[in-house]
Amino acid sequence: MRLSTVILASQRWAQSEVMWRRAEEYGLYAGYTYDHLSWRSFREKPWFTMVPTLVAAAGVTKNLRLGPLVTSPNFRHPLVLAKDLLALDDISNGRVTIGVGSGGTGFDATVLGQRAWSPLERHERFVEFTRALDVLLREPFSTIDAEFYPVVDSRQIPGPVQLPRPPIVLSALGPKSLALAAELADGWVSFGSARDDGTSTFDAVARQVNSLDAQLAAGQRDISSMERIFLDFAGDESPLSSFEAFVDWAGRYRSLGFTEVVVHWPIPDSPYDYDVALFERIATEGRQLLATL
Repeated sequence: MRLSTVILASQRWAQSEVMWRRAEEYGLYAGYTYDHLSWRSFREKPWFTMVPTLVAAAGVTKNLRLGPLVTSPNFRHPLVLAKDLLALDDISNGRVTIGVGSGGTGFDATVLGQRAWSPLERHERFVEFTRALDVLLREPFSTIDAEFYPVVDSRQIPGPVQLPRPPIVLSALGPKSLALAAELADGWVSFGSARDDGTSTFDAVARQVNSLDAQLAAGQRDISSMERIFLDFAGDESPLSSFEAFVDWAGRYRSLGFTEVVVHWPIPDSPYDYDVALFERIATEGRQLLATL
């Protein structure tokens, strides 16, 4: 089992650079960042964008995988995003993993002046966006006849370092999104349940696992072909409360078949204001322990 981290783009690069370098030194598998224009409690605080942050991170690391966890249609067109990600794949020498989600209903959803999309509209755009991104990352020339994200005679030259394209991992919670992940994604990202129905995070994820496995089987796809990533985000668990809590948490998700777990890098005065010494122990000793699972 692999251990990765989310490093928020909430500090100037002189401070953030230290985190990215240490993530590599610790031997973490991947360093991700969120793709937002502003985000939650950081809205009135410093916040930098995903692509230049990851390009800078690529320049100070050699082995750490990098990527958005996740990007979304909220303020992006798949062609421009594909071109940016192809450049990042080249700069990092093939270390990009692309997390994609449907986008939320927060600031990014309306900052460009559009009305907030309904859940159905958001899903329809998510599907079209993801399919387009899949094509654009593979093909040197593309024309896509689409309702929301048309592309006319585009060029993606010289193409990616990773062939046939960098891996796409989809954030999917519901049956329709899980079906899309089973069809075309290389991996799946879960953070639990979006519904406040009293279900524990673990039980919600277990149901999602069963649904994903059923979708994979229906498509005659090997269940083991799908990487499974669990992000500690907004559930009812506290894996960074102690070393023992982390080991128990990771072990339980390993029992559901997850191949990677992701925790947030400590950020002072934020929801992720974790004990730095404990985080360092988890990133080193905990990472080595997970590698044996």
